[in-house]
Amino acid sequence: MSRVFTVTRMQFVNKYTFVWLPLLILVVSLVLSIAIFALIPYGGAKYGGGSQAPIWYFFGLGIMSLSYTFPFSQALSITRREFFFGTMLAALVTAVLLGAVFAVGGAIERATGGWGVNGYFFSLDWVWTAGPGGAGLFFAVVAMVLFVAGFWGATLYRRFGALGLTLTLSGVGVLLIAALWLVGRMDAWATVWTWLTDLGPMGLTAVLAVLTCILGAASFLTLRRAIP
Repeated sequence: MSRVFTVTRMQFVNKYTFVWLPLLILVVSLVLSIAIFALIPYGGAKYGGGSQAPIWYFFGLGIMSLSYTFPFSQALSITRREFFFGTMLAALVTAVLLGAVFAVGGAIERATGGWGVNGYFFSLDWVWTAGPGGAGLFFAVVAMVLFVAGFWGATLYRRFGALGLTLTLSGVGVLLIAALWLVGRMDAWATVWTWLTDLGPMGLTAVLAVLTCILGAASFLTLRRAIP
């Protein structure tokens, strides 16, 4: 475990990548969103998609966390297992911090009437039905899903090259299209939307957590034979 924590500390050596850049994206997106909310001549509640920006950054962060430090870790005789779990721990810490920021930010929004302009960046009504803690957990898990997806993509590239990555992503795309076609063929879109609605934010969080574990397992198995 001490070597796992060493990898975690190694990832945080470049605090700009793991800490300051996602916070900078968050602050810039928030300021721009509030400015846009203030310019909209509408008295009702206003919602924007700017809050997605720091969350989507985690996809790129997953790619960078492997590409930048994996070769260096192997030069230090760190095993692939230690590198994987240490990196995932670093991502988890960052995702939890982001979730906490979203929870606090949402509470401030609700207390100030949407920053005084009735605009909501953090506090999405559907997610906040689970309360600030549930909302923070939801956003943290979404960030982890994107991180692990990016990490797995970078691992596939290391293991199989550009062709292997392209074929894998193409296969995933074909499966998704096939699933959409099947739902449409069975005229089951109403059933799917009802199922998603019934899940609620915490149910969806659990589903995303399971997806994170599946992608993480795939990443770990691929990393075991990846070339530094």
